Amino acid sequence: KLLMSGDHGRKEYDEVNAMRDYVLEQNIDTNDIFLDHAGFSTYDSMYRAKEVFGIKKVIIVTQRYHLYRSLYIANELGIEAYGVAADDIPYPMINKKNEIREFLARNKDFVKVMLKPSSKYVGDAIDIKGSGNVTLD
Repeated sequence: KLLMSGDHGRKEYDEVNAMRDYVLEQNIDTNDIFLDHAGFSTYDSMYRAKEVFGIKKVIIVTQRYHLYRSLYIANELGIEAYGVAADDIPYPMINKKNEIREFLARNKDFVKVMLKPSSKYVGDAIDIKGSGNVTLD
């Protein structure tokens, strides 16, 4: 099962359906693709993976610059997590911006995992063992 989690807060900005389109091009069955439209932060994505989708064990695929934070959050929330860096091209123009952003995000998420607040959008449980078609928008 694949859980695509990201920001889809605006019609013109849709990370999850972009990811879905990519895996559809790889001939992945639509029943195996779940969309989490409310993954507005890494913490929200991990929290919702556990609390909404019932994820207990996961392989996280994301950019290298914040893979370690993703793994840390998942583990602190009680998810057995492993990671793979998705980078296949360098980002020379945004590396410094990402470093600063990541520094701030690490501090924010360190506090969040201690307090373990609920994600802003939780909603009904979705069975990850079922069909991902229930998450289409």
